Parts: sequence; structure tokens; C-alpha cells
Amino acid sequence: MTPPATPPALPPRAQAMILAAGRGARMQPLTDHTPKPLLPVHGKPLLQWHLEALQQAGVGHALINTGWLGEQIAHRWGDGLHSAHGSLHLQYSREDLDFGAGIETAGGIARALPRLEDTFWLVAGDAFMPGWQFDEAQRARFGSSPLLAHLWLVPNPEHHPQGDFGLGADGLAINPASCGAAQPLPETLYTYSGLALLRRELFQSPWCDIPAGNPQGVAQPLAPLLRKAMDAGRVSAELYRGPWVDVGTPARLATVNAPDHSHHYL
Repeated sequence: MTPPATPPALPPRAQAMILAAGRGARMQPLTDHTPKPLLPVHGKPLLQWHLEALQQAGVGHALINTGWLGEQIAHRWGDGLHSAHGSLHLQYSREDLDFGAGIETAGGIARALPRLEDTFWLVAGDAFMPGWQFDEAQRARFGSSPLLAHLWLVPNPEHHPQGDFGLGADGLAINPASCGAAQPLPETLYTYSGLALLRRELFQSPWCDIPAGNPQGVAQPLAPLLRKAMDAGRVSAELYRGPWVDVGTPARLATVNAPDHSHHYL
């Protein structure tokens, strides 16, 4: 009798997730045939800046979710980056194949959750942060805390002057929608950079009602989950003042790539 075949080993869970599933509609026509994470910034794809930073920090496994033209992203990096800096092994959550399109941030994270570690980095593929260095020791400290999320906030750019969240003196993030007599609205609100540390628990009840693994591809944004956790005092934040650009339009891409700006990043 032939023994049953041994099931293939599952890959190690990823310590980081990079969001790369968006359509990039504001970036048209540049994104008509090229996914936004592959648009060049100072000679290499925008997404590669994050991948190299993860690799240099010693992160061994990362996951990229894909939507629009996702096959180009998977083909570009294959199973990962391998160099003298070490190996960053890559997995892909192919929302484009599974559901025909991206399923928003929380939906995509919930879909990938079985393949992520209990605490993980989250970074937006269109956030250009060339001076950023991932710190695995910080992820370990976050993992030993009761927090559900830790966010990096930035001073408000011209295209988003209203900001997103406040930052309390205690280091906790403030949901401005919940401010009132008991908690006055902070004088300054900041913009969420697209970079965070998250805990898997944030994508379970009572914070998130999407079933484990999101088998139906429910589309849901991340902000409502963060606001709910902020109201419970379980989201911290810090202000990041290094170079940061939300590369969301052709004009911003051109500005970032302008020769007189390159010295800020390289």
C-alpha cells in the first residue's frame, strides 16, 4: 500500500506585509499598463525601496498583496531578494486572481492573516520613505505590549491639510471623531504615513467582523478598525519627520524624481 503523500510544508509566516493592490487611478495614465509599485523612483521601482529596507533590517519573510496588474509585481521579484545583505523571502496574496481586484486594506490584511506573524509591519507600497529603517527590536517590544497597533504619523502634506489622527502626550493615538467635552480635539492632527506595526488580534472580533482568511473577499478599509481600537486606548503613535511622500499622482512622482530633490533621498 502506498503511503499517503506528505503535504507540502507551509512557508514561514511573514513579519511584514506590503500593500500593493491598489488600482492607482489618480496616477493614470502611468498606471494603465504598469502597477504603481513598479513606477521608477530614482532608478528603481518604488516598492523596491521598502523591500531593500526590510532586507537590510534582517526581516526574513514578507508578503505582498496584489490587485491591478498583480502578475507584473510577482514576476518582478519572484521568491525574493537575495544579496550580501541576506535574503528577504517573498510571498504573494493574489487578490487579483482570487477576487478579480483588490479588496481594500483591512480586507487584504484579513485575507493574508493566516500567513502573517502575530505582530507584523504594514507599509503602503506607494509611500516613499527613503530614510526609514525597520527595527525588529521595536516590533518585539510592540509584541510584548497590550497595543493592537502602533502608527507612524507625519506632518500634513499640502494635499491633505486636515490630517487624520491626533497624538496624545501619553503616546496614544487620538480619534478626532470621538473627541468632545471629555476629550477636546487636539490642536494638531497629523497624517497617517502608511507605516504601522499591527497585531493579528486587530482583525478578529470585536474589532473586525471578517471571517478568518476572508474567504469571500470582503472589501473593507483599515481606518474604521483603527478608530475603534483608538477609542479603547489600544493604538499608540509617533511622529516621523524624515523624508516622506505619498506618491499618489504623476505630479508628485515627477517632484520626487526631480534632480534637485534627489539629494534629500539618496
